[in-house]
Amino acid sequence: MNRSSLRKIAVIGNYPPRQCGIATFTADLVGALGELHGPEAVFAVAMNDTPEGYAYPPVVRFELPQGDLSHYARTADFLNLQDVDVVNVQHEFGIFGGESGSHLLTLLRDLKAPVVTTLHTVLEHPTPQQRLVIEELAALSERLVVMSEKGRAFLGSVYGIPETHVDLIPHGIPDVPFTDPTFYKDRFGVEDRTVLLTFGLLSPNKGLEHAIRALPRIVERHPDVLYLIVGATHPHLKRKNGESYRLSLQRLARTLGVEHHVVFYDRFVALDELLAFIGAADVYLTPYVNREQIVSGTLAYALGAGKAVISTPYWYAEELLAEGRGRLTPFADPDALAENVLAVLDNAPERNAMRKRAYLYGREMIWPAVAARYTEVFGRARERSTSASQVALPKPLGARPPEFPPLDLRHLERLSDDTGILQHAVHAVPNYNEGYTTDDNARALIAGVMLEAYDELSERVRRLTPRYLAFLHHAFDPATRRFRNFMAYDRTWLEPVGSEDAHGRALWALGTVLGSSQDRSLRGVAGALFERALPGTLEFTSPRAWAFTLLGVASYLERFAGDRSAQGVQEALAGRLVKLYRDNASPAWPWFEPLLSYCNAKLPHALITTGQQLAQRELLEIGLQSLDWLMQEQKPNGHFSWIGCNGFYPRGGVRATFDQQPVEAHAMVSACLAAHAATGDARFLKEARCAFEWFLGENDLGLPLFDPTTGGCFDGLQPDRVNQNQGAESTLAFLLSLLELRRSSLPPTLAAPNRLTQLDADPAPPAVIAD
Repeated sequence: MNRSSLRKIAVIGNYPPRQCGIATFTADLVGALGELHGPEAVFAVAMNDTPEGYAYPPVVRFELPQGDLSHYARTADFLNLQDVDVVNVQHEFGIFGGESGSHLLTLLRDLKAPVVTTLHTVLEHPTPQQRLVIEELAALSERLVVMSEKGRAFLGSVYGIPETHVDLIPHGIPDVPFTDPTFYKDRFGVEDRTVLLTFGLLSPNKGLEHAIRALPRIVERHPDVLYLIVGATHPHLKRKNGESYRLSLQRLARTLGVEHHVVFYDRFVALDELLAFIGAADVYLTPYVNREQIVSGTLAYALGAGKAVISTPYWYAEELLAEGRGRLTPFADPDALAENVLAVLDNAPERNAMRKRAYLYGREMIWPAVAARYTEVFGRARERSTSASQVALPKPLGARPPEFPPLDLRHLERLSDDTGILQHAVHAVPNYNEGYTTDDNARALIAGVMLEAYDELSERVRRLTPRYLAFLHHAFDPATRRFRNFMAYDRTWLEPVGSEDAHGRALWALGTVLGSSQDRSLRGVAGALFERALPGTLEFTSPRAWAFTLLGVASYLERFAGDRSAQGVQEALAGRLVKLYRDNASPAWPWFEPLLSYCNAKLPHALITTGQQLAQRELLEIGLQSLDWLMQEQKPNGHFSWIGCNGFYPRGGVRATFDQQPVEAHAMVSACLAAHAATGDARFLKEARCAFEWFLGENDLGLPLFDPTTGGCFDGLQPDRVNQNQGAESTLAFLLSLLELRRSSLPPTLAAPNRLTQLDADPAPPAVIAD
């Protein structure tokens, strides 16, 4: 393609100063394309994993918060209005929001320009969701780019993507001269040392412990050896585990007596500094522990610089180091690694021949050559694209995914202290006089688990969630095996035993932690509590306590499906709700009780969720029938009008209209989303959104209850105004509704199957998840 015909290229990916390999790759590719087409022809869209973003250079024209679905549609609008010729996406599952990075698909569906997607990971054993994402990603992309033959083969054999749709372009590398290591060693004061090098972000899958274990044998024959480990700990690992991996490596070096032969350079180094480190290396090591690695930028850099490379035989290394361009050593085998290093160090002619073969092969990988290859692919993508060559307006509202308010944790943080979350507020000011409840800390714990999906909020969430779980742990009385509920601000309990409903909510939260949290420490505490607190629910008489417990058990069984004790509680409590319905329901009143009171939608929600999990038609049908009727009763004028807490609604009596509580809106949102997941009926998704819009002003008074100035939610709808206080229950009702709706806004290909048509099907075998 004529280079001048590409007027504007947009590249989507991470970007420096964010510290990761994809950020470096994106910046290098943007720079190389700018050299080829002119700097004004290329710009970047940067993915943000923190709310504050990064101090990007001017080439970054747009920033995209990875967890915010609405921003993906806005990014598509921006790119369409820019009238770009082609969009290049740097794809890795973890850098985009949604399940398996599915938010990206929302952006690509709305783009008018052709898309070329570079796949940095191609899994041999994807989960069902990952497979769906890749399949639709391929359908939305004019071309797919991989960096290895193995990646191209997997796209065909695993995903059914034809080879004609895929281009192989090698990982780009800087163009550096072939030099002797001594040229660079004086820069680091290691002129008299034999240098081994590994660089890149540190994490346990790098296998550096095996290289350190190999050092005693190497040092015995070559006492001048110095092993440089260059790179910071991976930011995500550091946020989760601190520097535990790096410290374990340092302890190992001291234990083996090689601490004077290992240097840790704990920094994410700039390119010029990195090239100097590579230049100083006599041997480059990649002792990775996993075979399933389709590409490695660090290995590409070392090979292209003409280094003698020794690597474990992960997929990319097997391909790149073939034909004598390096040596392969078995996984997790320090003795074999030592033998290979010694063989290279002891045979200078073979080492230099290996270096030359690697350097010559790398000439095809330098960034100017890679940019030219991308230009060819972009040209083919444009030729195949049927997009109109005109500026595209955004889609009409009816063709766009819904927009939701931003996630705002300010008021949640304001209400939370070292004890837990405070129950009430005077306006937006925490009310210490009212203390704390197990009810609210359970709700807050559920929200904390759901917020784990948002990497950009991870630091704030990790500060809050353990406090809520600690409150539940303290609330549980081992003597009575019950949760206390009300605690004064001075941390004294105001009752010996809490309500059954509080106990059920606590189990709901604990089950959510066990079923969904990625935090092992949270799961460890929650597991012990859940086991001790669950059996007592069989003595309860409150239908809502049964429902809350069923929701917790359902979440727990998603991860621990073989727990027969939990299954027994599930069957017993679901049976009680069914009996309650049979005893009270009539054609005119298909409900569980002779009264509509509070948290009403939780009863059908529990049966729908349990019925879907157990594939029991009766539970689903009762849940769906009662939910349908409840929606009709609470939607007399086209919008939801909840049963008021000032009198409720007795059968045959007068329906109380006020005060309407936010917790009712959340209960309806959750129940409708569960019904949508169980049936695939889009009507329930529409009703869930309608229930959420009650918070935003679609209610009897036309007044919003969400307060964007604080991030809180007003406490209720009164006959003539909103209650100006912003307590924990209300704020969490809004936040949980928002989180659940955001989670439900997956692309249609990822929507839940219609379980009503699959009740007699055999369960699918568990997916094999690649490491």
